[in-house]
Amino acid sequence: MTGLMVCVVVLAVAGAFGLLHTRRNGRLKVRGRDGGVRLDAAELGAELGPRATLVQFSSAFCQPCRATRRTLAEIAGMVEGVAHVEIDAEARLELVRTLQILRTPTVLVLDADGRIVRRASGQPRKADVIAALGEAV
Repeated sequence: MTGLMVCVVVLAVAGAFGLLHTRRNGRLKVRGRDGGVRLDAAELGAELGPRATLVQFSSAFCQPCRATRRTLAEIAGMVEGVAHVEIDAEARLELVRTLQILRTPTVLVLDADGRIVRRASGQPRKADVIAALGEAV
């Protein structure tokens, strides 16, 4: 009977963790540590968009990174003045450490001045990115 109770508790905890992870994955949010952080063209290796910039940190073998790339490129093509910059996380480890990027894909929404407005860890939804751009513009 004790083994059955342990099994039920483990399954409940694993299920709760799975639900929490699913709800948080790809959500665009503001982090306190991002307040005031500003990125410029030299740090990114590309020009900032006149209105906003979508910065994506990716890695070579990341399947969600490919889908995120397509989504962000589509949004950048739809919204005038928005640029999409993709950064290889493995090639830019110093920037990754500075910005505390923990997984790929990570998407940063920057305003015209290069300030981080929103951050998503995981594949963001298209509607969430468009809403975050509304705040950045």
